[in-house]
This record gives sequence, structure tokens and C-alpha cells, in this order.
Amino acid sequence: MIQKLRAGLDRLPDLVASRRVRQSTLQVLPFWFAGALTGLVAVGYAQIFRVLERRFDVATSEAPWLLFVLCPLAFLGSWALVHLFSPEAAGSGIPQLMAATTPDIGERAINRLLGARAAVIKILSSTLIVAGGGAIGREGPTLQISGAIFRGVQSRLPAFWPRAPMSSMVLAGGAAGLAAAFNTPLGGIVYAIEELARSHIGSFRSGVLHAVLVAGIVAQIVLGPYLYLGFPRLGIWTNQD
Repeated sequence: MIQKLRAGLDRLPDLVASRRVRQSTLQVLPFWFAGALTGLVAVGYAQIFRVLERRFDVATSEAPWLLFVLCPLAFLGSWALVHLFSPEAAGSGIPQLMAATTPDIGERAINRLLGARAAVIKILSSTLIVAGGGAIGREGPTLQISGAIFRGVQSRLPAFWPRAPMSSMVLAGGAAGLAAAFNTPLGGIVYAIEELARSHIGSFRSGVLHAVLVAGIVAQIVLGPYLYLGFPRLGIWTNQD
């Protein structure tokens, strides 16, 4: 037993130096980096929503008439941002992410749907609505933003770097964004499996697991553990009327 262990340790340098291991390691590093960046962006996005909601409540409680000024201006400004600068930033963001993973879509269409401009306008338009008292969820936009982050990381890799398919990278971004937005790493994994089970999940299963776990860990490090639907309060049950 000891001899087999020593023989395995002697082969370890050759294994680490092998081309296959180096390629696998390099291929998963972008998933780690993009997953960590997604976690930080998702946490910051959520905090901005909370701050703006509190400030709107305070402002309108002190001056109720501001409600009739802030809401129309915020909605009009948000619409103008999307209409003039990035129509691809309209809506929840999930349809854009799903469209970017279809097999026949081209690189130019992916760049429009998940480009830096679409992500920035998505953040600005959604936070502007929240600042004006609008009711808008941040989870759908987080998925499109995280998909844009993963696409951006993939597109900026050096030429020699081994790359996963862009569709795989984008869906990994959506899964990582879901994990960070809802604080549900397993939910992100299930999301990716559901969308990729029919095609190419085998080509990047390690990458999506790494991306989801890193994004979820970063979100929990910053925000701490929490239940998305709150903490239930259960009273004492008795069988007496």
C-alpha cells in the first residue's frame, strides 16, 4: 500500500505538467474569475436597490407630493435610456439571455444582447425606476448582467487560452447570476442542467459548477447567509380547540 502511494506521488509532477491538466485548469479559470465578479456585482446591485428604496420611502413620507413628481420622471428617464441607447436592455433580461444561447445565433447578436452597453443601461434604467418608486425585480436583470460579465471575460481572453463555447459561458453566467441573486447555488446548477441537458452540458459541467459555487460563496461572504423568502415564525401547535 505504501509503495503504491509513493508511486502515485512520484507520478504527480508528470500529471500536473501534462497538457490535458494544464488545458483543463486554464479553461476553468475564467469561470472562477467571472463567477467571483458576478457575485460582487450582484451584491452591489442588490444593495443599491435597498438604499434607493429606503430613500424614496423617507422622501415621500416627509413630502408626499414628491410621489407625483419622482415617479413620472423616473419612468420617462428609464424608458428614454433604453429606447435611445440600448433597446436590448428592455424587459426582464431573461429572454435576452436565453436568446443568446440558441445554436443559430451569431456572435454579433450575442454582443448586442449581452454587451457592456446593454448591461450598463440595464443597471441605470432599473435603478432609476427604483429611485422613482417603481416596483421592479432585480433577479431577471441580474441574469442578463451576469451573462454579459461572462461574455466579456470570454471575449477578452488571450488567443492562446483554451476556450469553452460561448453559449456555455453565457449559460454559466446566467446560472451564476441566479445563484448570487437568490442566494441559491443549487438553484443555479439546476437551471443550467435544465437548459443544457439536451445539448452540451458535458462540455462544461465543471465550469458551471465552479462558476455557480464561486458566485454563491462571494455573495454569502459579503451579505451573509439568509433566506430569500424570510424567516418563518411558527407558533406552538396543540391539539386542543
